[in-house]
Amino acid sequence: MEKLIPFTGIDLARITNHRSGEIKFGEKMSVLPKTVDSIADFLTNSPVRYVLFGIPEDIGVRANFGRPGAGSAWESAIRSIANIQFNKFCKGNELLILGQLDVAEEMAEAENLNYHNIADRKKFNDLVVRIDKEVCHIISVIVKAGKIPIIIGGGHNNSYGNIKGTALAKGKPVNAINFDAHSDFRILEGRHSGNGFSYAYEEGFLHRYFIFGLHENYTSKKVLSKIKKIHARVRYNTYDEIAIRKQKHFETEMETAHNFIKDQPYGIEIDLDAIPNIASSAMTISGFSVEQLRQFIHLFGKNQNASYLHICEGAPDLGEEKNNHLIGKLIGYLITDFMKANDPMIGIISNMDVDFSVVKSTSIK
Repeated sequence: MEKLIPFTGIDLARITNHRSGEIKFGEKMSVLPKTVDSIADFLTNSPVRYVLFGIPEDIGVRANFGRPGAGSAWESAIRSIANIQFNKFCKGNELLILGQLDVAEEMAEAENLNYHNIADRKKFNDLVVRIDKEVCHIISVIVKAGKIPIIIGGGHNNSYGNIKGTALAKGKPVNAINFDAHSDFRILEGRHSGNGFSYAYEEGFLHRYFIFGLHENYTSKKVLSKIKKIHARVRYNTYDEIAIRKQKHFETEMETAHNFIKDQPYGIEIDLDAIPNIASSAMTISGFSVEQLRQFIHLFGKNQNASYLHICEGAPDLGEEKNNHLIGKLIGYLITDFMKANDPMIGIISNMDVDFSVVKSTSIK
């Protein structure tokens, strides 16, 4: 893991706001020891269940005509997570902060590239491939150690490394559920944030894929035609048919999606551009609510086959300065929702035991 920048105890102390009478996550979370011979062995022997990993880049987004800024989500999120209250509802000692991927060299090389220039476009793609390799290796090490990765930041190009790394660790293709306004299943034209899932599918690492909440206005006819041909393995619903035309119901669609992927290990992919007014590379004014997203993560996180959580495309630097901490706070909520869903005191629900009647009776209408 030469490209890993470990998160240290000093880093953690610096961002934790200590207060008398309170215990914060930052006082309970683990970090790697200063000297460790094998990160893989240390993770295997660690009692933690979750490993937090940051990817502070926006190269894949820029390679897909998106606005830069996704690289700032990691710093915002880790500050918020460190200051979550440690209490009976959520335990910070279940979480180890591994650190962040060192992408300084790649970001510097991409700084002056112009996607509209054909030669620069190839350079963008090559940089994304370099990041893919590192993400894949780190995720594979975490999953092989028996831990659940929680990945923050970067563009949705990092879904490829997450899926490939998990598949290699598991020794078989894995499934994925993607809460997203876009399919990210575009043509294989060189790596970027819009084709992480299509590359993973074509290379045999992604078995089944469900896209939850596609925006009809921003999905090409070509992508829809391709998905139709491989309906047995790739499916979707749209935000418009659920929230606008009311042809389908949010709760029922979660059940449908869950049934499609639940029988094999799967990743939970969350693109924050699906939520209205969240600063991101493809910010939207129409979409599902934060509460619905939290409900979604809680439900899919309960299954014992949930193998990782990836939260991407948030870009605090693109928001109003006075509110740019809110994306970090939102990411903190999503992470603790995922951890609570897996709380052994509550019990991990097996593949066949998800009680959707409870979800339906408590959901957002």
